[in-house]
This record gives sequence, C-alpha cells and structure tokens, in this order.
Amino acid sequence: MSKNKSNLWQVFKGVAASMLGVQSHANYKSDFEQPSFIPFVVVGVLFVVGLVGLLILLVSTLT
Repeated sequence: MSKNKSNLWQVFKGVAASMLGVQSHANYKSDFEQPSFIPFVVVGVLFVVGLVGLLILLVSTLT
C-alpha cells in the first residue's frame, strides 16, 4: 500500500490482519499513513459485529 487512499479490500485485509495479530510492521505503518481513519473504523466495527453474530449463531445452533 502506498500513501494513496486504500481501497476497501486493502482496508479489510489490514483490519483482519490486525485483529488476528498477524499484521506486518510495514503494513501497519502504511495503514497509519492513510489520510483518513474512518474506513478502518467502519470496517473494524463491521468485522466485530460479524464475529459476534457468527458466535451467537454458532452457540444457538449447538444448544
């Protein structure tokens, strides 16, 4: 990723890698050089909501 704006796929990959703890230092640094943090917040919130929804679905089907 360069200093240009990230596309949605790059933002999603960055958020997913960060949440899983496998984000490389170069990608981490590149993410923080982006002009806006809003896409990262939106994708992060959607990622967490999706994860919680998946866990609720999994627990409800197993009980």
